[in-house]
Amino acid sequence: MVDFALSLSRAITLVQPARLEIGAGTASRLGEWATGHNRILVVAMGPTVAFVERLGLKGEVSVYTDLPPEPDLPAVNAALVAARAFKPDLVVGLGGGSVMDVAKLLAALWDKDLSIPDVVGAGKIPGRSTALAQIPTTSGTGSEAGIRALVTNPDTLAKMAVESTHMLADIAILDPELTYSVPPAVTAATGVDAMAHCVEAFTNIKAHPLIDGYARLGIALVGRYLKRAVADGSDTEARAGMMLASYYGGICLGPVNTAGGHALAYPLGTRLKLPHGLANAIIFPHVLSYNAKVCPEKTQEIADALGFDTSTEATLLQSSLAYCRELGVEMSLRAHGASADELGLWAEEAFAIKRLIDNNPRTFSLSDIEAIYRSAL
Repeated sequence: MVDFALSLSRAITLVQPARLEIGAGTASRLGEWATGHNRILVVAMGPTVAFVERLGLKGEVSVYTDLPPEPDLPAVNAALVAARAFKPDLVVGLGGGSVMDVAKLLAALWDKDLSIPDVVGAGKIPGRSTALAQIPTTSGTGSEAGIRALVTNPDTLAKMAVESTHMLADIAILDPELTYSVPPAVTAATGVDAMAHCVEAFTNIKAHPLIDGYARLGIALVGRYLKRAVADGSDTEARAGMMLASYYGGICLGPVNTAGGHALAYPLGTRLKLPHGLANAIIFPHVLSYNAKVCPEKTQEIADALGFDTSTEATLLQSSLAYCRELGVEMSLRAHGASADELGLWAEEAFAIKRLIDNNPRTFSLSDIEAIYRSAL
């Protein structure tokens, strides 16, 4: 268990966007904020292009949409070529986590003779002169709050993580109206992902009381609003609550980060091509129950907020699985195309993500990870 006194004495740095707007219709406030920026590059995906007009942008606006759901190195390189040709003074991320991650990288790198491999790791971006606005259209990744971006290496299928305070947004806007059209199944999966960010930071070996506060707020919001948002996509209060939960999860990722759950989810994204939120939703109950015996008090807090049964590790697993299924998440890996003979390789890949595996409160062995995959099959 994490020693509270030692946690308080550990130095951490918490950064957040300089300005946060939240509430129905707030996307339209970007135009006024962006006054003076004459060349604006909006990074979006097909369904989110329709929201560009709501932003009230003036000047020359270019919209870049040529991105796969999980951007890899060639896709980001192509986006950098486009940004370097356009020479923006403001980059806007308008979409889910992948879109916002790419927006961060473009704003920080388009005017530098650097490539993505040059800046993988922490603190390798020398600065940023281009403004950055982040406007999420889903409630899951919390990327608008953070300083990390993930890019898939197509040769290894591993996630390359770039971290820099120079990728922090100047303004983030949480407008629940932009999430009305998100389908129930996606709302459910991304909502569980937001919760997983909070839970994994809360139960992390690097947990800190300051970040615990944000994690508790996020978990409570998910418990209160996720079912409502899934049941009625136009429930503005529920949508706003989930956007805030996602934002809090993003804050948790900065000083603490995620742990075993996300490490185990990444191979599902690269191997099965599952969306990030869905991959994490499938893994979440299994890692929550796996960790329960080493952080019982925090696990009980999580269970109380979400209505899980903590009588035994097995009942915790079953009740958290039932929670996700009732939201409409397909929790079987086999149903998503997985086969038993692949699980050993996936376990090796997850085990190799030491930046996350080593954060887990309960140690993982290769066989432990493979057993979780088999349980999820």
